[in-house]
Amino acid sequence: MDPAKVQAVIDWPAPKSRVELQRFLGFANFYRRFIRNFGQVAAPLTALTSVKTCFKWSVSAQGAFDLLKNRFTSAPILVTPDVSRQFVVEVDASEVGVGAILSQRSLSDDKVHPCAYFSHRLSPSERNYDVGNRELLAIRLALGEWRQWLEGATVPFVVWTDHRNLEYIRSAKRLNARQARWALFFARFEFVISYRPGSKNTKPDALSRLFSSSVASTDPEGILPEGRVVGLTVWGIERQVKQALTHTPSPRACPRNLLFVPVPTRLAVLQWAHSTKLAGHPGVRGTLASIRQRFWWPTREHDTRRFVAACSVCAQTKSGNSPPAGRLRPLPIPSRPWSHIALDFVTGLPSSAGKTVILTVVDRFSKAAHFIPLAKLPSAKETAQIIIENVFRIHGLPSDVVSDRGPQFTSQFWREFCRLIGASVSLSSGFHPQSNGQAERANQTIGCILRSLSFRNPASWSEQLPWAEYAHNSLPSSATGLSPFQSSLGYQPPLFSSQFAESSVPSAQAFVQRCERTWKRVRSALCRYRTQTVRAANKRRTKSPRYCRGQRVWLSTQNLPLKTASRKLTPRFIGPFRISRVINPVAVRLLLPRYLRRVHPVFHVSCIKPVLRAPARLPPPHPCRGRTHLQGPQDLGHASSGPWSPVPR
Repeated sequence: MDPAKVQAVIDWPAPKSRVELQRFLGFANFYRRFIRNFGQVAAPLTALTSVKTCFKWSVSAQGAFDLLKNRFTSAPILVTPDVSRQFVVEVDASEVGVGAILSQRSLSDDKVHPCAYFSHRLSPSERNYDVGNRELLAIRLALGEWRQWLEGATVPFVVWTDHRNLEYIRSAKRLNARQARWALFFARFEFVISYRPGSKNTKPDALSRLFSSSVASTDPEGILPEGRVVGLTVWGIERQVKQALTHTPSPRACPRNLLFVPVPTRLAVLQWAHSTKLAGHPGVRGTLASIRQRFWWPTREHDTRRFVAACSVCAQTKSGNSPPAGRLRPLPIPSRPWSHIALDFVTGLPSSAGKTVILTVVDRFSKAAHFIPLAKLPSAKETAQIIIENVFRIHGLPSDVVSDRGPQFTSQFWREFCRLIGASVSLSSGFHPQSNGQAERANQTIGCILRSLSFRNPASWSEQLPWAEYAHNSLPSSATGLSPFQSSLGYQPPLFSSQFAESSVPSAQAFVQRCERTWKRVRSALCRYRTQTVRAANKRRTKSPRYCRGQRVWLSTQNLPLKTASRKLTPRFIGPFRISRVINPVAVRLLLPRYLRRVHPVFHVSCIKPVLRAPARLPPPHPCRGRTHLQGPQDLGHASSGPWSPVPR
């Protein structure tokens, strides 16, 4: 046998504690059936495992230890690999290393004998792997070590591991980049991964822990290095401030128990109080609380507010609790019925007589609506045909059409269709359905009516839809005080026969005059209602900042289709992005990167916020620069790693 194949056992260091000795004996117990008088050979070692005696390594213990290692690496325990028979690979990983044993069932006694041993100390980067990746790394290293036997084996071999999830790794649909590289290597072998409880997998476990003592002495784990205390972080920033005070005298206004912070070191103090892991990016109040414990300068509160406001990490990860930005900007009021219409679809309905969708068409002047049942969501061409048959032929051609950004309304066909009939296309801004509030409100109304009429038999909603439309159009509107029928036709359809007045047929001129008087009354009511609505809505909104072209802003992720591991831990804002055009005071167009190419770049101002600049004498906070500016807080690092950019999958 090549000595390199059993070097892991030959170099096994002498145990320095009772736990390490127990680990070695656990490994040896699996091979005691191959060693004559095993109990007598291992007696000096077994005696040291008793808690009643003091652990003291002796000459007899060293002799037994060396003898057992020699037995493990020679016949009859060790056998020569035979590629015509099935191999068994036992693997395990610990926090410091990986271990593996190549075994095979012998023809002479039909028992499993070891063929080779393998042990590998993990590098610092490998120790950062999670448990699953460390266990998978053990398989990768073992197969690479014994590739000359396993790759040419005629019988598929078995891999034993105490990590159950690895049984499904070869059929997993989603792998990270590291696992994908290993999967290409595994494709060269024919093997099956089988779960084995940790209590029966102690042999490779012992080999994986050979480096525990050496790693513990040379590479301490934890947030702080061994021998450090958190107090040193405070002393480090104190030392930096005191060193700066040797060149700048402290003013008389500074309290005696506080240190005056000169201008060159104020950024370092703000970084320490806000951006380190010790602080965790608190708000203005929390940052000031840390500073006030030890430091003072005249503009302390003002600088802290500007520093926190300019922190890019806080801007991305924290949601604002202030009212949404952007005053209400209502659409212009039409002068006659059906000159300005709004469109929307109601989906998710149960099938009723083959219908599953409702097309809502609302007259923004009279609030009259048509609810058209459809079998499915139509295309742009089908939508145009439906509007011609159900709206245009009755009420004439409109001058403006408001809709959301559905594929039917953003297509080139729809734009060209509206251009040919002389109507302008008004699309809502991204993730701001309030732009098409008329149709959205009509959808809510028809939903309430249909639930009331068909809650016992939801599949009958299409039969109730005409009655629901009549109810909607015959009831008075809160905006005008008149029903949509009266606002558009000039009269209210009577419900009782006694309401019909016996009079002569009015002339056409009288009818037109009556309609004009009604429309003026309706428009006047709409103007008054718009003023009231704007005043009430702006009480719950704040004035939007003045944006300009080229300005950088953060974009809210609330409605963006981002693929992230955890939606809760996803930053609240991404960017920054530049404004390419200011469409109106409440809507802007952004220059978005390629991974957001499917998102419409026009957004309401409530979905963005400006990137604030740090004070002129304080550079913007960079959470990753603690090591270059601070002496002490760098031991704790920072709670975040700077600007975040989502990567599409």
